[in-house]
Amino acid sequence: MDDELLTIGAFAARARLSAKALRLYDRLGLLAPTHVDEVSGYRYYRADQIERARLVALLRQLDMPLARIAEVVEAPDGAAAAARLDAYWADVEARVAGQRTLAEYLRGRLSGRSSEMYGKFVVETVDVPGQVVISEVRHVLAGELPAWIGASLGRLESAAQACGGITAPPFVVYHSEVSMESDGPAESCVPVADEAAARAWAEEHGRTWETKVRVQPAQRLAYTRITKAQVAHPQILAAFEAVEEWIAREGLEQTGPCREVYFADWEAAGAQDPVCDVAFPVK
Repeated sequence: MDDELLTIGAFAARARLSAKALRLYDRLGLLAPTHVDEVSGYRYYRADQIERARLVALLRQLDMPLARIAEVVEAPDGAAAAARLDAYWADVEARVAGQRTLAEYLRGRLSGRSSEMYGKFVVETVDVPGQVVISEVRHVLAGELPAWIGASLGRLESAAQACGGITAPPFVVYHSEVSMESDGPAESCVPVADEAAARAWAEEHGRTWETKVRVQPAQRLAYTRITKAQVAHPQILAAFEAVEEWIAREGLEQTGPCREVYFADWEAAGAQDPVCDVAFPVK
């Protein structure tokens, strides 16, 4: 064999990896051998592949998904590779921070301090008149929800210009649970002034995003107002549960699915600014 090629055993020893790991990296498309003997099936590697093999092994220790490992090792230079690693690690830290907050929330529930958490929320009722709404329904998981809410409400608010304008704050209705395992569906809604114009617009343009028009009957909502920081999961779960507890304590009956009503400019709001009402229809 050419002196520049190493058997899989020799290459594994120099890379401080097992032959099993190298075969796995080949199967995953992360590190292919330079040559595979057509008769024997033996794999051969070049010495200059050792650094890549070690890099793949180290990245896997970070629990980095295979697609993102490929992005790092295929980067055009070291600076680009480091930037892609930084982006991945920022995502990891954000996820861990969210899990830490969720653990604190669950600790409060398990230790019997739920009433203490719920006491932070003031619950009131409001009577909402009937509304014509244009809406977009989507099956969406919790991780996809924030991006979808922003995008769908943006589309609907733009469409509302051809429907007589927006008459009330937009809201999102949860027709079933949205979590990491359950995908709803959720429904983004924007109240508009002109039902006939809305139906005409939906007939012409609504198929692109499955936009629909419906009439929301007048209803009474039990709600609590939360800040931009509290909209994040799992803080918002405590807000929903606080309203549910208040409804039961007051002897009221839930008459429809829960919702989030967004009445403030999200981009302009600070973390402690009120932006959203968490609400349930009641009677």
